[in-house]
Amino acid sequence: MTATGTGLTAPALPTPGRWEIDPGHADVSFTGRHFMVTKVRGRFTDVTGALTIAEDITRSQVDVVIGMASVSSGSADRDEHLRSAELFDVATFPEATFRSTRVAWGDPGSRAGTVTGDLTIHGVTRSVDLSVRFEGQVRDPWGGVRAVFSASTRVNREDFGVTWNVALEAGGLLVSKDIEITIDVETVLAG
Repeated sequence: MTATGTGLTAPALPTPGRWEIDPGHADVSFTGRHFMVTKVRGRFTDVTGALTIAEDITRSQVDVVIGMASVSSGSADRDEHLRSAELFDVATFPEATFRSTRVAWGDPGSRAGTVTGDLTIHGVTRSVDLSVRFEGQVRDPWGGVRAVFSASTRVNREDFGVTWNVALEAGGLLVSKDIEITIDVETVLAG
């Protein structure tokens, strides 16, 4: 175990057990393009779930639920449009979920791997690969143990039925189809 310079310890793998996501320290963000040039970012603030880390890391499980109405992009008008039936349709599809189906980890001592799972957005489920990194773990001031994970992937939003767009007069689309997703979560070892 080594120190990371951030107060976290850096074992190659987290301690086996059930790690519950701390909703106050979870960031699920997305980035798309507006007018095919400008990056537009948003995040979801209602993120819950757990990671069950097995002795054999490849047998681990990830289950996450995202409250789609919690979307925040820095613009109240844009957030209202994102929640509308034209895009996320949160009245009909209030949650997005991710459930892992496979975990592949690097060589012994590696802190990175790939978690493949079923991502459901807008009522449509597709398999996606998350590039995952275990950032380390730390004992908190209240006697608990916390672990930090980061992940990223790229999806085509139209694959999930989120198809609203406007064709631009000069060519291209108002909103990009490709969306980058980045995840940073702090988890607490349960029990």
